[in-house]
Amino acid sequence: MMDLHCHIDLYPSPVQVINKAREAGLYVLSVTTTPKAWEKTYELTKHIPRFQTSLGLHPQLAHLREHELDLFDSLFDKTNYIGEIGLDGSHEYKKHMPSQLRVFRHILNLCKSEPSKILTVHSRGAAKEVLSELECFGNVGKVILHWYTGTKKDLLRALNLNCWFSVGPAMLMSEKGKKILSWIPEDRILLETDGPFATFNGKPLEPVDVNILISYFSELWQKSDRDVLLVLRNNLKNLSI
Repeated sequence: MMDLHCHIDLYPSPVQVINKAREAGLYVLSVTTTPKAWEKTYELTKHIPRFQTSLGLHPQLAHLREHELDLFDSLFDKTNYIGEIGLDGSHEYKKHMPSQLRVFRHILNLCKSEPSKILTVHSRGAAKEVLSELECFGNVGKVILHWYTGTKKDLLRALNLNCWFSVGPAMLMSEKGKKILSWIPEDRILLETDGPFATFNGKPLEPVDVNILISYFSELWQKSDRDVLLVLRNNLKNLSI
């Protein structure tokens, strides 16, 4: 099993969360929100098999941390994983879209020069804009759209770009989330939690909570839990992580 988008460094007790995920045999991708956070986050799990740390600059912080792009560039070759990056068009952050675009384009241009990396991309309220940038830049690596909330039309655009989708238990808390889960082809789905930011029944999600999704997909796909796990493991393998 896997959690391909969580913020290990931002849990109150990260070591406890790490140990539980390790005991469960999970593959975990710990994303960062700023380049400055990468080194310390990497140190938390560098000795643990199946744990990786992703280098990011979150769109909600782009206007505050754009000056860290030089540091981002210097760390780029230290990891095969990039994220959390992207655009955020929600009310609070839309006014900072110029900064977000500069940061996102800088990073995509860097990824285009070495298109072997895996990117985890934020697109809340900005799916159209994110997809337009991806279409413009071409091959930037393997793109995972994290917690996609856009339209079905844009989801089809994303599939045309060979995007993956990482989905979490929090999506089960709304009818819109469930509808989006039904749109995504089985062979394009990966699991995430987005913990500790995302919650399920009022509790911050941890990597081990990805299992909440298994019974849901079993019903949605009309497969046994075992066959759902086989699909997800095969997807992870096809991502070549």
